[in-house]
Amino acid sequence: MKKLALLFAGLSLFVATGCNDDGDNTMEYPLVGVWQPLKEVVTTVEVGEEPVSDLITYTDCQKESRWRFNTEASGKRTEWGEIGTTPQCAITSDRNFTYTYDKSAKTVVIKYQGIVEPSNAKVVTLDDVTLNLAVREETQDPTVYKTRTYTFKRIPQ
Repeated sequence: MKKLALLFAGLSLFVATGCNDDGDNTMEYPLVGVWQPLKEVVTTVEVGEEPVSDLITYTDCQKESRWRFNTEASGKRTEWGEIGTTPQCAITSDRNFTYTYDKSAKTVVIKYQGIVEPSNAKVVTLDDVTLNLAVREETQDPTVYKTRTYTFKRIPQ
């Protein structure tokens, strides 16, 4: 009888401490890190018309650019481009920024020296290696909407 009670106690302990699989195996990846831009797609929508998308493929020089999102809600955007009459690859812009990231709404607001830019940014994809960030741009015409979607690759730090 003691063996049966001991076996029952052991099985009860095993069941109580077993795995809890609630079916939600999704993993959250952080925005924090260093991101290399690979390309962007500019989509223009005019009310009553079909959307028009233009793919902008970055050059090897432009791919040297980096967007760094730090854990302190600060970051740095370094842009590389070709300059000069005999093009050389060099830094064309180097700006610090602050940002807020709302994980549940998947929105990012970036401020460069107090100026909100980009406004209405949305995280489309965020995983261990890829970030797609869609930025809605303001236009002078209220019937025209423009979205710039950047595709980034995470760079090991």
